[in-house]
Order: sequence, then structure tokens, then C-alpha cells
Amino acid sequence: MERTMAERLTAEFIGTLTLIFIGAGSIVMLTTFGLMPAGIIGVAFAHGIAIAVMVSAVGHVSGAHFNPAVTIGAWITQKIKSADAIGYIFAQLAGGTAGALLLRLSLPKKVLDTAQFGTPQVVPGLSNGQAVLIEAILTFFLVWVIFATAIDPEGAFGKIAGLAIGLVITMDILMGGLFTGAAMNPARSFGPALVGGTWKGWWVYWVGPVAGGIVAASLYDGLIIKRPGSAAKGESEHGFAAHGDDAPHGETATP
Repeated sequence: MERTMAERLTAEFIGTLTLIFIGAGSIVMLTTFGLMPAGIIGVAFAHGIAIAVMVSAVGHVSGAHFNPAVTIGAWITQKIKSADAIGYIFAQLAGGTAGALLLRLSLPKKVLDTAQFGTPQVVPGLSNGQAVLIEAILTFFLVWVIFATAIDPEGAFGKIAGLAIGLVITMDILMGGLFTGAAMNPARSFGPALVGGTWKGWWVYWVGPVAGGIVAASLYDGLIIKRPGSAAKGESEHGFAAHGDDAPHGETATP
């Protein structure tokens, strides 16, 4: 079923809002009650479950990207139109901002300021270059799994893509959460940073995720989807024009 642009942008907005309200909110809660760093397990599952639920809920509507790095990876590999990609990114950034604003309305200012609205931060002692590399690697895993489970026409796990995507986010945060915040998503950083006014190292959360997403998308699309003899290769060559001009909507999924 063809979905309207309004429906798809709404799905992207709500999905990203959920990620920030639940994910960043979990950091605020655990910081407030002194449960960090052990609470990183809870943070990891809060982010992972939020994405798993929203990918499963609206993946059929918009593809459930919820993440500019994912959208850019899909655009680079011609899975989404250029105009649609721009709309998705604006919706994602707006959803991230709305999620942070809802936290501002829901919780005391002192609590939010102490936790810096759950904005991802580079841990002292780690250089920005190392942080970019960590974010790029973590996002590589995320986008690779997205392509394998939700974008590859030959993938056997499309119906449970939300579970796999949620788990890779959980996995990534368990490794990188205390180093960089393991954002893997410019919108995850942008919303809380904008509302909370914490911009230190903001570019790390654009450069790292976008770079990792592009590499993962390009490798998976070039080496697996378009490999010689692949049924998916035939579909890709005939089903997608320049930057997805003829692509069916809602077939790329998630953060």
C-alpha cells in the first residue's frame, strides 16, 4: 500500500520522539538516582526496546529510519528519493527536539540540568577522534543489521527486523555508552543538545554515525544485495532508479 508523505513523516517524527523521550529520559532517571554507571544496562535496554517497538509498529509506514545516518545510507544506495530523504531528516530532527521538549515539560529543571538532558557526551580522556571512530563503528553495526534484516529483499528476517535492530542498539550501548553515549544517530544528540544547550563535541555525533552508516550501506548493498546472481540484484537494478525514484515506500527500516 502506497503511503502518503504526511503519513511517512509522521511515523518518522513519532518514532524519533519515542527514542529521545525514552532513551534520554532513562539517562536522566539513572543519573538522578545515582544508578550510573551500573545503570548503563538499563539505558541500553531502554534505547533498544524503544527502537524495537517503533520499528515493529511503523516499519510498514515509513521504513522506520528514525536516524539521519540510516536515511543517508539508504539515499546513497538509491533506496529513497532525494526529496524524501530531506523530509525524513527534518522529521527526525524535529521528533528528537520534541522528545527533549517533552522531557523538559515532564521533569524538574534541576534534574534535567544535572543530567544535561541525556545529551551524549565524550568521556574525559577520550579524544574526539577516538569518539568519532567509536560512533562510526557502532553505527556500522547498526546500519549493516538494518540492511540485512529490513532492506535486503532476500533477507529472511524482515518480519522480526525490529527485534534484531533493537538488540544491536542494546549491544552497541553496552560497549560504547560510557565512552561516547553510543548515540549512533545525529537526531539522538541534536534534540537534547538543542533543548538543553549542551553543544560540546556536537559534530562527533554527526561525522561518526554518518560515516559509519555510509560505509555499512555501501558495502552491504554493493557486496551482498548487488552480488552476481542475486535475486535482490535484479530487483535493485529494475526497481530503483536514481536515488530510489521508483522504489516502493516503506521498505527500508529503522534507527
